[in-house]
Amino acid sequence: MADGSQTGSLADSPAAGSARITIRDVASAAGVSVATASKALNERGRMMPETRERVQAAAERLGFRPNAMARALVSQRSFTLGLLTNDSYGRFTLPVAAGLSSAMTDRGVSVFLCPVEDDPERARISLDALTDKQIDGLVIAGRRIDRTLPLDLSVLRLPLVHVVSACPEGGVGFVPDDEGGAHLAVSHLARLGRRRIAHVTGPRSFSAVALREEGWRRALSEAGLPRLGEALSGEWSEQFGYETGQRLFGPETEAKHRPDAVFCGNDQIARGLIDALTLMGLRVPQDVAVVGFDNWELFAQATRPPLTTVDMELKDLGRQAGLTLLDMIDRKPVEPGLRRLPCRLVTRRSCGVADDRERPMDWANGG
Repeated sequence: MADGSQTGSLADSPAAGSARITIRDVASAAGVSVATASKALNERGRMMPETRERVQAAAERLGFRPNAMARALVSQRSFTLGLLTNDSYGRFTLPVAAGLSSAMTDRGVSVFLCPVEDDPERARISLDALTDKQIDGLVIAGRRIDRTLPLDLSVLRLPLVHVVSACPEGGVGFVPDDEGGAHLAVSHLARLGRRRIAHVTGPRSFSAVALREEGWRRALSEAGLPRLGEALSGEWSEQFGYETGQRLFGPETEAKHRPDAVFCGNDQIARGLIDALTLMGLRVPQDVAVVGFDNWELFAQATRPPLTTVDMELKDLGRQAGLTLLDMIDRKPVEPGLRRLPCRLVTRRSCGVADDRERPMDWANGG
């Protein structure tokens, strides 16, 4: 029957694709009862591991897809998650969402994405809509690590994780290791023989700015290199990078005080700085090596030469956050606190690599 209430032969339905594969088909193929097949597929009940594996293998072989409504009734779960974000451009949230979705797909869980910008009323309406759908858990995704959405989440009775967002006391959060990523970039420049490494970064109101500056300082100290003054901070923009490039390498700056490398707080600053260097007749990387932060490919790959930069591994942040959220939903023990996950360095020609192929650096072995 078309509604799957009656099971036909494998030749009649699964192979021919004329009817949906049912749990009865799986039970028959595995040589167990329907009840046993249901318990095996829902990870419930006691049974021999071999039996559970045989049922799951049969389900995979037949292409069995459990009925969502039936699963929800049996487990009292909706198998849906919510993702609220104020990142209206999606620069940070889209990779996070991709990682979250990839982790959920194999587990039959759907994700509802709701952009709310910084509008408290819109955020409240979106949260109400998600809770009306009886989501099992919620991800709060932001665009900076020291702020969260304009919402009171203290009364929310749902498992909740924060990604690239401020994490409240007792909460669970995931952010990139900004300090470690900066240390990786500057250490790489030092290994390439650069000895005067400046740092140009964004507004000091961002916590990430202080962390990346600390990574720059630590890497210089470990390499026995002096600091060329303090880090220069301004806007996260190409214009600021361009103006700073003119300041650092202009005629008023003595040659002995000019950097031979610049670590930039983001890719936009790095691209603007490279434009300034080019117009002043300085070669990148021969005269000055440049490294950015973010691995925003729109900027990094289109820069001339292509930009070496730190990738925040946002997709992995989303994946790890999703898996942790599932553990919370399943009432497994999860330690509260903020997780800082490793970044990686993507080397391109702006720091002296022979070609512009992307090569991720090995964190454990320092590249």
